[in-house]
Amino acid sequence: MTIKTIGVIGAGTMGNGITQAFAAKGFDVIMQDIAEPALARGLNALTGSLDRLIKKGSLTEEAKQATLARICTTTKVEDLAHSDLVIEAATENEAVKIKILQSVEKGLKPDTIIATNTSSLSITRLAAATQRPGLFVGMHFFNPVPLMALVEIIRGLQTTEATIHAVSELAKAVGKTPIGVKNSAGFVVNRILCPMINEAIFVYAEGLASAAEIDDGMKLGCNHPIGPLALADLIGLDVLLAVMEVLYSNFEDPKYRAAPLLKEMVDAGYLGRKSGRGFYTY
Repeated sequence: MTIKTIGVIGAGTMGNGITQAFAAKGFDVIMQDIAEPALARGLNALTGSLDRLIKKGSLTEEAKQATLARICTTTKVEDLAHSDLVIEAATENEAVKIKILQSVEKGLKPDTIIATNTSSLSITRLAAATQRPGLFVGMHFFNPVPLMALVEIIRGLQTTEATIHAVSELAKAVGKTPIGVKNSAGFVVNRILCPMINEAIFVYAEGLASAAEIDDGMKLGCNHPIGPLALADLIGLDVLLAVMEVLYSNFEDPKYRAAPLLKEMVDAGYLGRKSGRGFYTY
């Protein structure tokens, strides 16, 4: 099928980043969220991202305006009806995602593909909650979406080859590199990455080094572009905790236990960049 119009559910960090990535490559994008303030924040973040690219010399003012012209925002799921692909980028909670997917699906065209940007949840389980499991797939983008090249294309047990091919080619069309992944908790990248960040939190909680020293150690010793604690703040500590809990519940292996300090910081509302405080202050 030909994919021209993309619906994005959620105007948060991932949702507005996905919207920008597609609109910048010539796709019409409908960004939907439940409240106008959320849409306004998402559009402001997206515009700020484009402005930063202009300052770097990698985008022109004309290209920015053309990108913005391809984006429309709405609080109504009915406005997604003519989308060829809908990407759900809501909070990392299975019950919430299922409720959203089922409410949106009713108004879509029969051949519309539904993708989820989940970081860790079962594609097979989410697909089974819809009426089009063969057209359901995982498209896991990475933050910041406009800059990160990878997209994990996750196949549920029911996902058809045609669906996998369509979204893989689409990812390439927006300059991303897709990797095919079988359905498993955390998929590939987060299965490896999140336990590493979690271990860095254990190290920090034990007082072995400061947050800056831990991050410098991994940047200088392992050539990581960003330290694990700064990355936790960027991802969101609530998202990191959700992934660790999915890994722990699925594999029942104590190596996936969430660090107690991670749980306590989430309870305190110290979620990282989005709340202004995490392992660092913003």
